[in-house]
Amino acid sequence: MNENLIIIKRLYHDYTKKHFKKILLAIFFSILVAGSTSAIAYLLDPAIEKIFINQDVSLMYIIPVIIMIVFFVKGTSLYLAKIIMIRVSQELKAGVQRDMMKSLISTDTKYIDGIHTGKFISNLTLDVSLLVNLISTALLNVFKDTLSLIGLLGVMFFQNWKLSLIAIIMIPLATIVAKSLGKRINKATKQTMDTSALFTKRLVEIFKNHRIIKSFQAENFERERSSKDINNLKEKAIKMTEIFTRNTPIMETLTGIMIGILIFYSGILIRDGELEVNNFFSFLAAMMLAYQPVRSLAGLNIAINQGVSAAKRVLPVIDRKSEIKDDINLPDLKINKADIEFKDVNFSYDNTEKSALKSVKLFMEGGKMTALIGLSGAGKSTILNLISRFYDCISGDIFIDEQSIYKRNLYSLRKNISLVSQDTTLFDDTIKNNIKYAKLDADDDEIYEAAKNSFAHEFIEKLPNKYNTLIGENGVRLSGGEKQRLSIARAMLKKSPIVLLDEATSSLDAETENKIQIAIKELTKNRTTIVIAHRLSTILNANNIYVIDNGLILENGNHDNLLKISSTYKNFYEKQLKKN
Repeated sequence: MNENLIIIKRLYHDYTKKHFKKILLAIFFSILVAGSTSAIAYLLDPAIEKIFINQDVSLMYIIPVIIMIVFFVKGTSLYLAKIIMIRVSQELKAGVQRDMMKSLISTDTKYIDGIHTGKFISNLTLDVSLLVNLISTALLNVFKDTLSLIGLLGVMFFQNWKLSLIAIIMIPLATIVAKSLGKRINKATKQTMDTSALFTKRLVEIFKNHRIIKSFQAENFERERSSKDINNLKEKAIKMTEIFTRNTPIMETLTGIMIGILIFYSGILIRDGELEVNNFFSFLAAMMLAYQPVRSLAGLNIAINQGVSAAKRVLPVIDRKSEIKDDINLPDLKINKADIEFKDVNFSYDNTEKSALKSVKLFMEGGKMTALIGLSGAGKSTILNLISRFYDCISGDIFIDEQSIYKRNLYSLRKNISLVSQDTTLFDDTIKNNIKYAKLDADDDEIYEAAKNSFAHEFIEKLPNKYNTLIGENGVRLSGGEKQRLSIARAMLKKSPIVLLDEATSSLDAETENKIQIAIKELTKNRTTIVIAHRLSTILNANNIYVIDNGLILENGNHDNLLKISSTYKNFYEKQLKKN
């Protein structure tokens, strides 16, 4: 089966079928549009014959009133058909976007990290609009214009079959032109959408990194780069519009040639007495009215190509199956001591030969703090990512209280884990809503308690709107330390038995760090805590420390033991002493 037809059938079954009753109603009004359009052309016959030729006074009032009624029916029906399809198209658009968001929200971290945000924004906006145009606007035009064309052809044949046969030649010619342009439009549309996605990507980066741009005085560079993107997008849009517009002069020329031939041949028929003037004008009106649906149907191929091209970019996002799935049939993770154990775990990003972890064996005792130290890229963050199953190991296994995390449902696993990262992630919402994101049904007392224990309450109370203060995109209106305290408050509110701290105090000044260390003690009390540590204070508090290098576990032990047996750890510790 043709690939385009497969996509169209898929869109019908997934999105259009549920709106079939509304579409049928729109088709009914389209039939009225087609009927009234044909009636307008037909009514010129009796109007010219009875009023102008025969000068029948009795019909001078009736026929104009009928014509006005027919125009009213046509206008009202067209309005109602379009309104119904506008509503259907917006529901279709929302349905496609919901499915995309559902897929993106639940998809693997690996997939999200591997594709630029700008592409997803382009898929959700521009591509979805083109796709919806295919399954709504194009669908309405098929029925409306096809029915109108059939009705008008009926009027034309009724008036004179010889002229009608000549006029019909225009239809296949218009189809050939549209098919030729459709292939070019398909290619131009893909190029335009790709360029638009690139521009969206650039836009996201400019907004996200505007401080970096200013600090490195790169404004002129970004202006020039974005100007090139805009010019490129402009050229692609012009090219696509030019291809679209080529349809107009070709169709106008074909119509002009056809009318010229018909007028010439009509003159012969009128001279020979085979055609009356009133029949000719009715025929001519029908043919002129048929021009619009012919042109619309000729351009339908273009709309189909655009919509199918967009669908080829949107549907793979919707259809993508996550590698890390939450199997609800698996039993819940049952927490006892919250011991965590890695058994011969191997892992590499993108399944490349370069391993991030190599046969890693770890044991993190429940209710205790375990620190991970090592150079950047050693594999520390990878260990945290694997515990939360943001990624899955290639081989080996990870156990929590002797239960494989791969044999327990994902929801129950993550429910028992809190993460505090150095890259604090907050939402453009109020402080209260950012804290309660860990527990959406939390009451105000729980939120205030978490904020007080994380020392966030003291700065929140100084803000004009206190807990209802909007913090901006990713907390842009807060300092680094304030954002970190909100992140810790959020983790405290969750009260999970396992806490992952990814350099959670790296953004803090000495005074704030002292407060946060107290907060972290409260957060991690009697909880299994894995901390990536760069600060000396965190290391000294750990019950067990793993020294990691290039994906390998070199040594482990407490602080005093490692000073004796590990030169790597000793070197790390001495550097920390110098910093302090």
